[in-house]
Amino acid sequence: MQPTSFAGAQRPTFVSVQVSEARRYYLDLAPPPGRKLSVVCGGCERIRPDYRVERQTFPFFAIEFVAEGEGILELAGRQYRLKPGMAFAYGPGIPHIIRSDGTGRPMLKYYVDFTGTDAKAILEQSPLGAWEAVQVSSPKEVIELLEMIQREGGSESSYGALICALLVPVVILKITERAVPCGTGELRSLATYQRVKQWIESHYKTINSIGQVAGACGVEPAYLSRLFQRFGHTTPYRFLMRLKMNRAAELLLDGGLMVKEVASELDFADAFHFSRAFKRIYGIPPERFLKSSRG
Repeated sequence: MQPTSFAGAQRPTFVSVQVSEARRYYLDLAPPPGRKLSVVCGGCERIRPDYRVERQTFPFFAIEFVAEGEGILELAGRQYRLKPGMAFAYGPGIPHIIRSDGTGRPMLKYYVDFTGTDAKAILEQSPLGAWEAVQVSSPKEVIELLEMIQREGGSESSYGALICALLVPVVILKITERAVPCGTGELRSLATYQRVKQWIESHYKTINSIGQVAGACGVEPAYLSRLFQRFGHTTPYRFLMRLKMNRAAELLLDGGLMVKEVASELDFADAFHFSRAFKRIYGIPPERFLKSSRG
């Protein structure tokens, strides 16, 4: 990434130059009044060791999300140690300081600045609207949405600005869904959940039971269920089955495998048990899925 300048005009004064690399987009630095939601600008930037942004207010509402590294945030009178997967917001009248922590792990963070008659209300419906930093349980999901805004914001499409405006509430909703209090105990539990989730994603083809997962990860089955309910809003079994069935659909459609072959590939006892599991997830048996897809 290379620092990006605002073509045809001077760089906005609120955009920091204390970065080593950046990808930025500018959509509408003077949005018309009365519009429900407009994205002003945004980007992804790697901060320098001397990075420090100190403001008593800000002309727009902003969401920031830490993807890598660490830093320090002072927001509305409270201080936070920023780490990967943490999000926060600020806006008009909200004092904030964002700075490097001097550890040699400079942050890579995303930001989206937006405004509009609905902007404040959308934020207030989420933990971000309390002007507190939150940790999210699935950073990758938030980053994927922010990267989508990044692509649309940097495109030449006449629909880019509208798509970005529609995606901002989705980002806020995803952060709300995956928000975790920043307490030490919660963060330890979150780390365990993420470790187990990653293990399931790597081994799902050969996993036969949640007891197998619990044993491999050194976690009690009951605690494992609580972790997935708390951070994933699902059960570990349903998460496992969703991975297996997503793969099953690929093998049936793109791989050209028969139902019994897919059952064997995903380590089911037989085609009957596989078909029952497939129907529980998708609502129809695999044979009907194949027929409707090819039809």
